[in-house]
Amino acid sequence: MAKRLKFNLLILVLAAIVLGIALGSLLPGWVVRVFVTFNGLFGNFLSFVVPLLIVGLITPAIDELGKGAGKWLAVTAGIAYASTIIAGLLSWGTSMLAWPRLLRGNDITELADPESGLVTPFFTIDMPPMFGVMSALVFAFVVGVALTQFDAPALHQVFSDFREVINIVISKVIVPLLPLYIFGIFLNMTHAGQVWSVIRSFFPVVLVVFALTLVYLVIQYSVAGMVAKRNPFTMLRAMMPAYATALGTSSSAATIPVTLRSAIKAGVSENIASFVIPLCATIHLAGSTIKITGFALAIMVMFGMPTPAPMILGFIFLLGIAMVAAPGVPGGAIVTAAALLESQLGFTPEQVGLMIATYIAIDSVGTAANVTGDGAIAVIVDKLAGHPGHRDLGLHLPHEDEPQPANA
Repeated sequence: MAKRLKFNLLILVLAAIVLGIALGSLLPGWVVRVFVTFNGLFGNFLSFVVPLLIVGLITPAIDELGKGAGKWLAVTAGIAYASTIIAGLLSWGTSMLAWPRLLRGNDITELADPESGLVTPFFTIDMPPMFGVMSALVFAFVVGVALTQFDAPALHQVFSDFREVINIVISKVIVPLLPLYIFGIFLNMTHAGQVWSVIRSFFPVVLVVFALTLVYLVIQYSVAGMVAKRNPFTMLRAMMPAYATALGTSSSAATIPVTLRSAIKAGVSENIASFVIPLCATIHLAGSTIKITGFALAIMVMFGMPTPAPMILGFIFLLGIAMVAAPGVPGGAIVTAAALLESQLGFTPEQVGLMIATYIAIDSVGTAANVTGDGAIAVIVDKLAGHPGHRDLGLHLPHEDEPQPANA
């Protein structure tokens, strides 16, 4: 089901881009305006939902991270978060070196100008959020951490159920409408004669980001090899079935059994692999962070937006936190990141739409980097734990047939 849903979404997004480009110069202005009106409504709805999404996903995620494995859960989560942040920093540094050169002459600031030829909606409906993004983050952390300190079954259940509500909103409302939203964006850009400059600009960005995910995998396994005193390329080669499976499924959940077997083949003890792999499928999104950071900075360079270091650094650290709770539905990571793109970087709905379209188009690349990197973390934790038994960790080891959380 996850594979089919993800595959269908990718096909729909690609179809939306192609149709938007093909029809943008053919359809009359009033038809384009209908879709632009929908985009305005959908964008406002996203702004309303985002703070609720943060509370509904991050709060129970923190609550659950505080249970069960104690010390080793904290160690694994710390390594995973550090890996995600380093991935973002690497993407930031590479972007600042590459994008000004590769994207020179590709200024598309006219997209941000309402008088540049873009069609405006018939009407808009304001949907102000109940509270801001930063307030949502603070609330989620305060409540989530507090829930790990005392036993409150009813409150735990409330936030667990609220997470299901948010997941339903994402999977049944937001994600199915994303292709239509992206179609409207490309339709409008083509109608205004701007789309080809965007496509031409993003092609080198996609190539560089893909190469960067491969480089970071080598870095991860080099560190793991030094810690475990083993050949990093031998371990990385053992993880290739997981990488290939993730490329095909674009789903961490569907890939968990293969990732687990690959990690054991790479030399990780079975009990450590059975603990670390499912956990990291939820909290370790280094590949996704590389993509989001790289694409965001490319858009900022093309739009001529300022990129001050404190703002980008704050965005990366907050993105690492948000990725922990990114839902395991198609497009979940970029939907979660949309809040930070708007609140921290000042992205417009058109810019967020470009991010969503580009991200989903090569979503499997980030997922493959995520799950393959999980093996490196398992190697490190295995070495630190000294191959302890199940009783030492106090873990419930998941069976391959059990449903697993995962991120897109």
